[in-house]
Amino acid sequence: MKRQRSRGRVALAGAAAMCAMVALPGQAWAAGEPNPYVFQPEAKQITGATTTSDAKPLDPGSTYRDSIGPGGKLIYRLDLDAKTNAYVSAVAVPKLGTKVAFGDKIEVSLQNRQGNDCSSNDARFGTSGEYPRPLAAYAYRLIEKGAYSCQEEGPYFVVIERTSEAGSTPDPWDLEIRHVSEPGLKEAGPTQAPSVWPSASPVPVGGAPRVREGGTSFYDAKGLAQGEWTAKIEPGASLFYRVPVDWGQQLYASADLGSSDGEGFVSGAFAVSLYNPARGLVDSSDSVSYDGKQKTTALDPLPPVAYENRFGFSTGDKDMRFAGWYYLRVSLHPEVAEKFGAKPYGLTLRVNVKGQARSGPGYAGPAGDFTVTPEKLDDASNGQSGADVARSDTMQLVAAAGIGAGTVLVLGLGVWTLLARRRADQGAGQSQGPDQGQGQLPGQGPADAPTRPTHQYGPPPSGW
Repeated sequence: MKRQRSRGRVALAGAAAMCAMVALPGQAWAAGEPNPYVFQPEAKQITGATTTSDAKPLDPGSTYRDSIGPGGKLIYRLDLDAKTNAYVSAVAVPKLGTKVAFGDKIEVSLQNRQGNDCSSNDARFGTSGEYPRPLAAYAYRLIEKGAYSCQEEGPYFVVIERTSEAGSTPDPWDLEIRHVSEPGLKEAGPTQAPSVWPSASPVPVGGAPRVREGGTSFYDAKGLAQGEWTAKIEPGASLFYRVPVDWGQQLYASADLGSSDGEGFVSGAFAVSLYNPARGLVDSSDSVSYDGKQKTTALDPLPPVAYENRFGFSTGDKDMRFAGWYYLRVSLHPEVAEKFGAKPYGLTLRVNVKGQARSGPGYAGPAGDFTVTPEKLDDASNGQSGADVARSDTMQLVAAAGIGAGTVLVLGLGVWTLLARRRADQGAGQSQGPDQGQGQLPGQGPADAPTRPTHQYGPPPSGW
């Protein structure tokens, strides 16, 4: 299947991704080292302001990098119209080996000019705290019928705050910030979330398990299709995967951690989290303890993807609001290495996508991130990440450029050769005419003419 990608945009992304993909999920990391999270290569460096007056703008469709210290508060600006929904996410990436606590969190708010929250969400380490891993949260401004706040055109402000307990390591956390837009609808649709939907867990998918090692971030999350998948995960690591879920489809996911020799007990050893296409947290299971025996955990049943889910009140259910890539993050507590050995542990993921895909809500513009395309389904089956796709597109671009340059060179040599031969033939014809030498002034006869060199290849010499 032929891809339709933006070649110019992915060229730099793919080249940078090849350099960034040095840290792989299977290696061990020393305490205090930066997390091997692979940031999007196109991310722009930005510095958050301390006041709204100095806030720098975040462009829609763009990704940014910043950092935030304990107790920090960073402010950015959005310039929004009165028709488009806006989402801003922040991924916080602490250094490996640093100490974090139950209450440590990252919070993202989107505020209007009056200082009122359009929405606000946070992500915290919770019961499986005390070890660092990427956290993500998002906030949004929605255009809603009958709403009175956050509906007008103009400037809005994104506020990102970090809360840290006294005993936590005070090192700054890296941030990956992304602003995406969702078009309005051509026609108004339902404004109430479904109250009834299938909630029974499906029968486990059949077929032989397949190997699919995970990525380290949203950008290099490996694609997963329906089925059973195996990988290796090391203590302290977080693996990322992505699954395309279309309108009307339900996603079910569970994870198993394999057994191991040794004795001990690690509380909150195994955590699984699900994020939607805007990187908003949908659900998390982070209370699985490990005693060396195999363990399993599953996400709670979630409603089918529907635009009207956003009008619900249940956390998680209302975040199943658009089609696109849904991301799974699986993390293993570093203390597992102390109790059971510093080694890779067996991981099994079971993914089930139920229901026939149906048409979307009828956006008034391009759906952008909020759609499932044949290319995304292909990437999921083949285990492609965003980094893989960018790298592949870059290599195709380089190959096309090489072929194009070679073609131009061959054509140029052909033209030069033709011109050289034609001029040589013209010169020969002039020197062999029947009236050769008649009517010429002294010094202009054939005997005085310079000898024209014969050329077989290359451009004619200067002056011919």
